[in-house]
Amino acid sequence: MRNIFFILSALSVMGLAFWAYHENYKTQQALKDVDKLQRDIGIRREAIAVLRAEWAYLNRPDRLLDLAALNFDRLGLLPLNPEQLGRVDQIPYPIVPELDLTGTVTVQGDLEP
Repeated sequence: MRNIFFILSALSVMGLAFWAYHENYKTQQALKDVDKLQRDIGIRREAIAVLRAEWAYLNRPDRLLDLAALNFDRLGLLPLNPEQLGRVDQIPYPIVPELDLTGTVTVQGDLEP
């Protein structure tokens, strides 16, 4: 009986060792994947920062003014004048219908808790 117990104990220890070994490698792979994702996120954020800087550089007002002047014949762009803009009272807001609150209102439910 003792021999069976020792054999079962040894087999269970070997099984648990194999399981721990397997979990260790899965954990190491997960950590490598996280590190790779963190590097990728850093690279993408850096690329976004560069693209934002390029966008800001290309949208400088003096550069856009020069481009508009160079392409005036093709585009026909004119500078904005204050007369071209409207006033707030000229905006056609939708008319909200008034609610008729002169009739009776029926309420359903209990008023007491």
